[in-house]
Amino acid sequence: MELRQLRYFLALAEECHFGRAAARLHVAQPALSQQIKQLERELGVQLFNRSTRRVEPTEAGRLLTGYARALVAEEERARVHLHELATGHAGRVSVGFIGTATYDVLPRVSRTVRARLPGITLDLRGELLTPELVEGLTSGTYDLAVLRGRVAGEGLRVTSLRSEPLVAVLPAHHPLAGRPRIPLRALADEPFVVHPSRSRSSMYDLVLAACERAGFSPVSLTEVGETATLVVFVAAGHGVALVPQSVRSLSLEGVTYVPLVDPEPVDLLLARRAQRNSPAAEQVASVIEECAAG
Repeated sequence: MELRQLRYFLALAEECHFGRAAARLHVAQPALSQQIKQLERELGVQLFNRSTRRVEPTEAGRLLTGYARALVAEEERARVHLHELATGHAGRVSVGFIGTATYDVLPRVSRTVRARLPGITLDLRGELLTPELVEGLTSGTYDLAVLRGRVAGEGLRVTSLRSEPLVAVLPAHHPLAGRPRIPLRALADEPFVVHPSRSRSSMYDLVLAACERAGFSPVSLTEVGETATLVVFVAAGHGVALVPQSVRSLSLEGVTYVPLVDPEPVDLLLARRAQRNSPAAEQVASVIEECAAG
């Protein structure tokens, strides 16, 4: 019993006329009749009562109609789903985000994929360090990674998403909080709250390098694992911080974001494996590029 035979059977069962069913199927009437007879031989049962004026399903034919419709519908669903997989409109995609992109890019990507690619299931992880993300790409834990800093890993392809300046995060009561811009050197005597130094955190290195170019090293460092916690620590008076400008979307009471007189640019990157990427992963990569640019 073939799906083609079931389609022929359904057309005849619904039209109850060989001529109309053949025209609907775009086949010759003898070919349709032959396929129906072959199906009846294979099943060992008569499916239609035939007369010169009308063709009607037998009891066996009426029973087969339900099964045939279900089988043909399942085949069509499978065909559509496989086509969606092949064109990147279905599948599961895992994406990891560095902490400073978690509150800006991640929500935009999630909303856009849900609206534009509803057949894709996203597995999103935020507040990760660049080394964790690179390792996850290599091991297959992540299909895509949004990160900063130098990407050290073989077989990876890296795309630049955008460049943005660092801004100072100050307690709202800080004497410099009301300034439109401040020189980074003005924070030379302040304790700093930073992302962790372990595992070569890209933001830790970027912040200390910016301070060094401004002619100082922070008097003390408090390391915290998550960007939201870092901003909370600043609000609590544990020090000041430097974060990419996009972190301003994380609006917390008790802090002020102040641009620097001499902007220190930091790059946001998208990394993926150079090969073995699914069409769905490439579709999501395009969404990430669009959302980061906007």
